[in-house]
Order: sequence, then C-alpha cells, then structure tokens
Amino acid sequence: MADLKPRALISVQERLRDQVAHALRAALISGELRPGVVYSAPALAADFGVSATPVREAMLDLAREGLVEAVRNKGFRVTELSERDLDEFTEIRALIEVPTVGRVTRTATREQLEALRPEAEAIVAAARAHDLIAYLEADRRFHLGLLGLAGNARLVETVGDLRKRSRLYGLTRLDQRGELVSSAEEHLELLDLMIAGDAEAAEECMSRHLGHVRSLWAAGLEAPEEEPVRLRAR
Repeated sequence: MADLKPRALISVQERLRDQVAHALRAALISGELRPGVVYSAPALAADFGVSATPVREAMLDLAREGLVEAVRNKGFRVTELSERDLDEFTEIRALIEVPTVGRVTRTATREQLEALRPEAEAIVAAARAHDLIAYLEADRRFHLGLLGLAGNARLVETVGDLRKRSRLYGLTRLDQRGELVSSAEEHLELLDLMIAGDAEAAEECMSRHLGHVRSLWAAGLEAPEEEPVRLRAR
C-alpha cells in the first residue's frame, strides 16, 4: 500500500500541469501571450499563483505542440506565425480534410453523422456566448470526430497537430466583431449536406470553411493590439 500516496501526488501534479497548460492556451488565444515575446516560468507562475514547476512542464507541452520555443536561461518565446505559415497549414488541411469529408459522406451512417450534431451546435452556442475556449474545444471535437469516421487514426493525429500549430492570435477581437458566429454556423451546414448524402456539396462547403477560417486567422494576426497584457514577460 506504500505506493498509493506517490501515485496520488503524481496525479495531482499532472492535473495542475494540465490546468496551467489550458490557461496558457487561453492566454495565447486572447492575445495576452504575444508572439516573439519571451516569458519566464517564475513570472508566469506568480501570475497563476502556483510554483514554477507546473508552469515549466506546461510550457514544455506547448513547445512540443510548436506553440512556444525554449530560450536557454531565459524562458519560453511564443512562436510567430507568418502569412506563409497560415497558407501552408490551410493547404495541408484542405488536401486532407476536403476529400475525407467526401469519403465520409459516402460511407458514414446517418446515425454516425447525427452524433456530431451536439458538437456542431455547441460551436455555435459558444460563439454566440463569446466563450472562446469552449468554441475552439467544440470545434476541435467536431472536426476530429468527423475525420475519425474515416477510420484512419494517423490522419486524425496529423490534422490535430496542424490545428494546434495554426492557433489563433487576437481571437477576442474577431469575436467582438461578430465574425465567429458565421464561421460556427458553417459546421451545421456541412453536417446537413453530409447527412443528405451530397458529397460534392459537402466538399465544397468544407473547402469554403477552411478558407473562411484562414481569413479569420489572418485578420487576427493583422489586427492592432488593444487589450492590456496581464501576463508578464521575463
């Protein structure tokens, strides 16, 4: 029984690490963590009210996702996305997701597709409620769940990685302009087309959706900084 206590401690530490990583992703989305700026684990830990250890561990998780990069003896720098990065990520996603949507439309059952409706509706609800984290989480579940119906786990893993690397900057401003709601509603349109069995129209909708997302993300990169930054750099 002596090994039960260490396991419990590890579990608590892992949960704290996950919570910090979630908070850091939220800060990336809101623009509080800015590209090109170096942040130290102790400074961020002070903002979160935790020790530096879970912050360092969470930052290493984000580094593996390509969201930040370690700067020796200084901390972590938020990686910058260029217009070319966004174009390349979108191109790869389109090459994978557009034909996969067509294939899934032809092979998935109505029940399998309808099972995704709650996620599609959650995306719209989150956009209308201005809940940006819930928006992205529901969006991830919908897209990866849809691709999962193709039966290729590596495909899902690849798109999941691309989604992490092509995250949004300044999403708050896009939400304030009301541009996320129309993008969110495209998920319901896509699902209805797939349930109707119109593979060609579903592929066109998916291609249009990815192009819409690309334009939104570019706008987020170009928008002027207006929100105060509460998280401290090194």
